[in-house]
Amino acid sequence: MECLTARYGNPSSIHGMGRAAKTILENSRRNIAQLIGARPEEVYFTSGGTEADNWAIRATGEIGGRNGKFHIVSTSFEHPAVLRTLENMGQKGFEATLLDVGHEGLVRPEDLRDAIRADTALVTIMYANNEIGTVQPIQELASLCRSRGVLFHTDAVQAAGYAGIDVEAQNIDMLSISAHKFHGPKGIGAFYCRRGIPLPAFIQGGGQEYGKRAGTENVPAIAGMSAALEEACANMRENNIKLTAMRDMLIEAVSAIPQSRLNGHRVKRLPGIANFSFEGIDGEAAVLMLDLAGICASTASACASGALGMSHVLLALGLSRETARGSVRFSLSKYNTPDEIAAVVNALPPIIARLREMPRPR
Repeated sequence: MECLTARYGNPSSIHGMGRAAKTILENSRRNIAQLIGARPEEVYFTSGGTEADNWAIRATGEIGGRNGKFHIVSTSFEHPAVLRTLENMGQKGFEATLLDVGHEGLVRPEDLRDAIRADTALVTIMYANNEIGTVQPIQELASLCRSRGVLFHTDAVQAAGYAGIDVEAQNIDMLSISAHKFHGPKGIGAFYCRRGIPLPAFIQGGGQEYGKRAGTENVPAIAGMSAALEEACANMRENNIKLTAMRDMLIEAVSAIPQSRLNGHRVKRLPGIANFSFEGIDGEAAVLMLDLAGICASTASACASGALGMSHVLLALGLSRETARGSVRFSLSKYNTPDEIAAVVNALPPIIARLREMPRPR
C-alpha cells in the first residue's frame, strides 16, 4: 500500500519520489537475489513465469544460433510456456529432444546425459511439475550440464517458497519464478540469469532492467513479491510440515476409493499438490460437482485448464486417454486447514460413485 500511495514515483525519475521508488525496487531485487543465492544484477523482473521461460529459451536460442548450436533438451511434461516456445523455436531451425519422465514423472540423469549433443545450446527442465507436483533432481541435472558446457534453465515457478533454491550451489544458469505461487501479487515474476551469459534484450525501449527489459517497473508488485518470498522462505519448514500432513491425509483417504490412483512419485513431490485419476468418470464433471460443494479443484493447472484435450502431463506418464480424462488435481496452501481436507474426503467418494453411475459423454 505504501508503494501504491506514498511512494508512487517512477523509479527511473531523478526527483525525490522517483528516488524513493528506486530504493524500494533495488532493495526488493537485492532481497530476492539473496533468497535464491544470486547476485542482484543477475535478477530481472518480468510479468511472470511465462515471460521468464520465454526469455530463457529465446535468449539461449539466439546465443546458440550464433555458435551453430540448434539443439535444445527438455521434457515431455513441461509447462506450456516452455513447450509452446520450443515449438516456435522449431520454426526457426531448432530441434528439441523431449525426455521421457516415466510413470512417476521423474527425469533420469542418464537419459539427459545421453540426450546432450555437441550442438546442444540449452537444457530446460522444470524444478517441480505444476500438475502432479513431482520434484526433479535439479542439482544433479544442472551439474551434469555444467560439466558438459551446456546452459541449464529451470522453471522453478512451483518450487519457489516450497523448496530450498540456491542457484550458485545447484549450478543453475537460469531460473524462472512467479510471485502468485507463494502468495505474492499476480502478474509479476523474476528471471535469474547467471552473470557472464551474454543475455540479449527481451523488450526494446528504455534502459530499465539493465537495458534488457524496457518498460516502467511495477514497483508495488515487485515489493509485494519480495515480501511474499521472504515470508515463504522464512516459514518454509513450518509450512511444509503442515502442508505435507494435510496432503498425506488427502492421499491416504482418496487412495482408498476403488479404482483410483495417485499420479506422480509418492515421496519426491511438493507438499501441496496431489493429482488423482479415477476410472470411469469425467474429471471436469467431478470438478463441477466439487465446486457445488464449495471445494475448488481442477483437472489440470490453471494455465492449461482452458485448453481442449487431455493433460499432456498425464499422457507423458503413460496414462491412457480414458484414465487421464478422469483426473482431478488438488492444490493446498498454508491457509488450508485439516477440517477442509476432511470436508474434501467426505465429499469426494459419493461424487465419484455418482459419476460412475452416469453415462459418460463420448
